[in-house]
Amino acid sequence: MASIPVIVKHQGTKYDVEVDPESTGEVFKFQLFSLTGVEPERQKVLLKGVLKDETPMSTFSLRPGQSIIMLGTPSSEGKDLVRPSEKVKFVEDMTEAEAAQQEGAIPAGLANLGNTCYLNSTLQTLRAIPELQDALSKYEPPSQGASGAVPQLDLTRQLRDTYKQMSATQEAHIPHAFLTSLRHLYPQFAERSRTGAGYAQQDAEEAWSQILSQVHQNLRIKGDANTSPDQSFIDKYLSGEFTSELVCDEPAASEGGEQSIVGRDRFLKLNCHIDASTNHLRDGIVNGLKEQLEKRSEVLGRDATYTKTSKISRLPKYLTVHFVRFFWKRETQKKAKIMRKVTFPHELDVVEFCDDDLKKLLVPVRDKVREIRKEEEDVDRARKRRKRNGDNNDDVPEVSNPKKKDSKKEASTSADGDVEMTETYKTDAEIDAERAAHLLGMKKELSALIDPGLAKDDGANQSGLYELCGVTTHQGASADSGHYTAYVKKTAAIDPKTGKRKEDDGKWWWFNDDKVSEVTADKIEALAGGGESHSALILLYRAIPLPTPEGDME
Repeated sequence: MASIPVIVKHQGTKYDVEVDPESTGEVFKFQLFSLTGVEPERQKVLLKGVLKDETPMSTFSLRPGQSIIMLGTPSSEGKDLVRPSEKVKFVEDMTEAEAAQQEGAIPAGLANLGNTCYLNSTLQTLRAIPELQDALSKYEPPSQGASGAVPQLDLTRQLRDTYKQMSATQEAHIPHAFLTSLRHLYPQFAERSRTGAGYAQQDAEEAWSQILSQVHQNLRIKGDANTSPDQSFIDKYLSGEFTSELVCDEPAASEGGEQSIVGRDRFLKLNCHIDASTNHLRDGIVNGLKEQLEKRSEVLGRDATYTKTSKISRLPKYLTVHFVRFFWKRETQKKAKIMRKVTFPHELDVVEFCDDDLKKLLVPVRDKVREIRKEEEDVDRARKRRKRNGDNNDDVPEVSNPKKKDSKKEASTSADGDVEMTETYKTDAEIDAERAAHLLGMKKELSALIDPGLAKDDGANQSGLYELCGVTTHQGASADSGHYTAYVKKTAAIDPKTGKRKEDDGKWWWFNDDKVSEVTADKIEALAGGGESHSALILLYRAIPLPTPEGDME
């Protein structure tokens, strides 16, 4: 039997409803619930009296266009059921750009234009910095008349356009314009292969350095007109500072009155120097913070060997670590590769490499972060244990479980006047509330521990702790050959209900030119090297987000 179109009036609004005569009043009410948000049990549908659930709709001889009145309001629970403000759009109906920006969408790869994997892996790893993409989206290159440069050859502009085009597709992007600009500015990347047709393989670390050099010159962050001037994006987010001391190795120099030379230097990466004793990233960083050089000593009247020792005096939000695996081999006239296995952590603590002034600011914050993490882990473990044991009733005192430690003793007076001590137990809800209050207090203490000067520098690391977010790898025995890929950690999505990031699933994207796949964290563990297989060349770390009290007070 064909459905009958009727009009339902509710609180001044008219709804078009198709009624199936073979259905019942209950089905009709659920149709109205989907339109009005009023639960079926709270509806009064006036149709020859009040419509009952079991009444067949065929008994009313409805006419097309007939008006029906409904009374009722949603319950307090129903008020939370709000119709979506925008029409639901299915993936198959989305544009390519809309589909690419959905949560969980596979990001775009990059086409290999002939030995350009070094460039593709560099671009993918740098794309793991959301602040960079945001700043690039606002970048406008100077006109040709202002700088004499051709806008199309502006590498920063090409980086902006490349990332913009990548964000609008899930297909492999062809970075031809970017590559043309790079080769124009740095002709070494246009070197032809000596062994065959096409271009030669290049070093990803060199591409990384040259790209950042151009961004450093061109991309600036607007400062506060009253308190701070414009600042280079690179200086703010990726540049650290060393305090260094240069001392002559020969005692005769200091005995003759020569003073050590103290200076400050900017750095864009920490070098991990690898020798026979290097097993872990820390060992290599220690090696990289000391170097020997020759210079003239005025006291000795000749050249002498000096040792330069560096300590970090400013930590950037994003820290680049470079494994110095390539060295020039005279016999082959090529950059050979150090194959030694060097492990690296997912979380890096660099406080020990800082100077005393910065250490004093970082240590209290770092230690408090670790306390908060331990407390959060204890709370989470307790909740999981209760759930596993089936003890989820938050309203019932825990007298049935005498092993629980959270109890209190209270005094009471017996009938003969004696004071008796009785033991009462806290509910799970009371325990959780106390721990939540304790955690909130710890987070407030953490906020108070952050040095005001350091807090103003939102491009700096305020705890000394970093989490790994990107890895550029190399496969092969030489910088002039082999293959480069990139691994980028997936960003946890933001929960629309709470505004907080969801729990990290530990997955990574592996970018192998135009091929993009999802891998687990154990794949990253295998990038320590030890042979010609893929080994880490560049690590990108970002400062860990500090726990804040705001989320606990919502």
